Amino acid sequence: MSIDFLLERFEQNAHHQAIIWHNRVYIYKDILELFQECQKVVASIEPGKVVAIEGDFSPGSVAVLLALMANDCIVVPLTQEAATQKGTFFTIAEVEYTVAVNKEDSFEVQKVSASVNNPLIISLRELGHPGLILFSSGSTGKPKGILHDWVPILKKYQAADRKAARILSFLLFDHIGGLNTLWHTLSSSGCIITTENRTPSKICATIEAHRVEVLPTSPTFINLLLISEAYREYDLSSLKLITYGTEVMPASTLERLVEVFSGVQIKQTYGLSEVGILPTRSQATDSTWFKMGGNGYRTRIRNSLLEIKTESSMLGYLNAPSPFTEDGWFQTGDAVEVQGEYLRILGRESELINVGGQKVYPSEVESVLLEMKGVKDA
Repeated sequence: MSIDFLLERFEQNAHHQAIIWHNRVYIYKDILELFQECQKVVASIEPGKVVAIEGDFSPGSVAVLLALMANDCIVVPLTQEAATQKGTFFTIAEVEYTVAVNKEDSFEVQKVSASVNNPLIISLRELGHPGLILFSSGSTGKPKGILHDWVPILKKYQAADRKAARILSFLLFDHIGGLNTLWHTLSSSGCIITTENRTPSKICATIEAHRVEVLPTSPTFINLLLISEAYREYDLSSLKLITYGTEVMPASTLERLVEVFSGVQIKQTYGLSEVGILPTRSQATDSTWFKMGGNGYRTRIRNSLLEIKTESSMLGYLNAPSPFTEDGWFQTGDAVEVQGEYLRILGRESELINVGGQKVYPSEVESVLLEMKGVKDA
């Protein structure tokens, strides 16, 4: 099975903390037992079927996810936030079964009257590999279904030399960054700390209560945290690392973050639903310049736009044209500046603003606005 290495580590670290959910501690032995129970239930689902999981980073949801992967199913993770688009997602992914995980962390399997006709899904099914379907935000039109093969994705988590850490699950269950947090934590025998909501006060309270060491988040949340000053009301001394990604970081926000969390390492990450999370190295804690690539990832810049090649790239879009070049490079659409070995993300080429012949990116405008007196957010 593609997850055998994870199950072996669960057994080796059976009494280590694995997940904290609703303030209850679950050790790896608990997750193994839940996984075994889930296997019995999902055994009725044929391998290769497309199965939507409606849940979050609860022990039950994680166990169901693992059981479906062990059964070589193609998984569609969905959260409550996606409820309004569920019908669209089901149609695009040609969902055949659903597994709904409730607030008590028990679940129910239901068959959906759908049949798979998409050639990409059929080809993955014929390989006998477990799969993953994620969705783009759909902010500029209909959301795109993104099909992955789990096997190459999991390869990068098999190295056993990573240090265990207590990591907060800030990014969502149906987000490539959230799944990266999950696999990174479980594969290194760390502990995932879940949160009921993602307000600055709640996140700070969770960090204090459970001695969180790593906070993976976004520039938007960081700005909210700084505006709210909730960090002043809690003991956040356990924090060792804050990572940020998913959008462009305004220089003024980063400068303030470094000032407030002076004893914490700050790291920029980069990832896309189509290619996963890339290894990065910031030029400096207070710099938006960083190196990217290595460990199975290659990058190149053409016409000031970033392109990526990796084995763990998606197999393709289920409902949109291929974004790959003829020689297999994924076209991100992100414009970048290059300075020696380092690069800086400017923003999406599609979002470029043309005013009287002068071209600027929204992030540049936002950064200037945030430096103005009286402006808290932009």
